[in-house]
Amino acid sequence: MSEIRSFSSRFGTPSPRAIALVDGNNFYVSCERVFNPKLEDRPVVVLSNNDGCAVARSAEAKAVGIGMGQPWFQIQEMEQTHGLIGLSSNYTLYSDMSQRMMTILSQFSPQQEVYSIDECFLDLSGMDIDRTATAQKIRHQVRQWIGIPTCVGIGSSKTQAKLANHIAKKRPEWNGVCDLTVLAEHQIDRLMGSIEVGEVWGVGRKLNEQLQSLGISSVLDLKRADPKVIRRRFSVVLERTVWELRGVACLNLEDITPPRQQIISSRSFGKPVWYLPDLKQAVTTYMSRAAEKLRRQGSVAGAVQVFIRTSPFNTKPFYGNSITLPLITATDDTRVLVKHVIRGLEHIYRAGYDYQKAGVMLLDIRLKGQGQVNDLFAADMTGLQPTGKAEQLMLVMDAINARMGKHTVKLAGEGFKPHWAMKRNRHSPAYTTDIRQLAWAIAQ
Repeated sequence: MSEIRSFSSRFGTPSPRAIALVDGNNFYVSCERVFNPKLEDRPVVVLSNNDGCAVARSAEAKAVGIGMGQPWFQIQEMEQTHGLIGLSSNYTLYSDMSQRMMTILSQFSPQQEVYSIDECFLDLSGMDIDRTATAQKIRHQVRQWIGIPTCVGIGSSKTQAKLANHIAKKRPEWNGVCDLTVLAEHQIDRLMGSIEVGEVWGVGRKLNEQLQSLGISSVLDLKRADPKVIRRRFSVVLERTVWELRGVACLNLEDITPPRQQIISSRSFGKPVWYLPDLKQAVTTYMSRAAEKLRRQGSVAGAVQVFIRTSPFNTKPFYGNSITLPLITATDDTRVLVKHVIRGLEHIYRAGYDYQKAGVMLLDIRLKGQGQVNDLFAADMTGLQPTGKAEQLMLVMDAINARMGKHTVKLAGEGFKPHWAMKRNRHSPAYTTDIRQLAWAIAQ
């Protein structure tokens, strides 16, 4: 108890919580199966751009030994030997199905945190419900309404919820739902003792190796480790993970550090935006931020998405749209990524609307070099420097901004003092230069 009191003084008072993590099973493959039932019970892989490598695998594909990121040319012969089906990525489909799934899940809790394209947290704390029954209802409704199979893990913290989801997914006897909050402590310990520490949320390969060298091989070992020692030898984040495994909710979503599967950068404008140049400036800024995060985790993106929308809460006609663009070569080059989202923005932009929000998303994210083949024509197709020089330029930009402050060096397209970032509720309409604002003013 003294340890918990000491921890609470630093990180807040522990409170009983019930956090659910809902995860779409083999999401990309499941999306494909919704519209092609012939893919059921078949080994299926979804391939990266240019059909380079496997970025998603069905359970049947995993069972025949196909690894994540395995190049297509290495497994293509399995079309004949194992009935393998390889599909090209359809990120427009996956993004749309994700939005539909998240909309359904939002009905089950007023507090929802979307973690990735196929995962979200729901806070069920304080609800007078049978949580296991509710989780089964979630699974049934998502499957019935959009055809996506899911698993649900419930715990007293996000780390426990992640672990419970792993149990629900890997162990059929749980029927797709594992609620750790209804189990006795010795039952939870038994489960944790049977799971390798590398399965803990935020424990990557290198950290797993370091923990193993200290004799911490199971989740239970990490749970029982001395938090002070863990903090001293590793980090405060891993210390918090220890407490989270003990059921003390203290870990914020942004503290988790494994490579993100999707990176989103978006924001509502301080004032309505009417013009395409201003929207271009905004999405350039957002993509620059997203690309920096991408490089920070050592990844590249194979597709980008851009979206814009007006406010859904005013009386004016609503307009919202998005477009997903696959890249010929996966990249972390800000300039290439910006070039593609600007092209997408020009396609979906419609004049005459006062836009309230815009954003970008990086998709098909994987570790740099994973399943990639050097593209000799990349420089010619982008009109930019060859890959080596581009990488050096991005490294220099990141280094300067890390040392001198954010946005010290940036693309010219981001502008300097964007007026859309400020609140200017008292300004008058552009009566003489924009007939749309004139018409709006007359209508008031």
